[in-house]
Amino acid sequence: MIGVLIIAHGSLGPSLIDCATHVMGNRPAQLDFLEISKHDDPSLVLPKAEALVKQLDSGQGVLVLSDIYGATPCNIVTRLLTPDEIEGVAGVNLPMLVRVLNYRHEGLHSCIQKALSGGRDGVVHFTKTTCHHAQ
Repeated sequence: MIGVLIIAHGSLGPSLIDCATHVMGNRPAQLDFLEISKHDDPSLVLPKAEALVKQLDSGQGVLVLSDIYGATPCNIVTRLLTPDEIEGVAGVNLPMLVRVLNYRHEGLHSCIQKALSGGRDGVVHFTKTTCHHAQ
């Protein structure tokens, strides 16, 4: 199973994990987070990130999700990347995370595609007349 690490600003990581746990009914295995604050020195946070990746990797790889492309969390992820072993996707949101968690048994490259499609397809403009579930 692919390990999943969220590296994001503030409490976004644990909040996403809490929400995914609610949606899925239990906390998924091999899932963790690293909070980044504005006071963190990226070079001091990197060893923590490396340790989490090592802990999450069961031999099939780790997908590291960050919040904003180009921001500090993403820059930390960039320093972790190893092709076909540790891959990264920016723009993490709940639909992306749930999709990844549901398909991570299919391999790392499939997980990357599921993350991208989950993030993209989970952003939808809807109105009262187009939403069939609105009460």
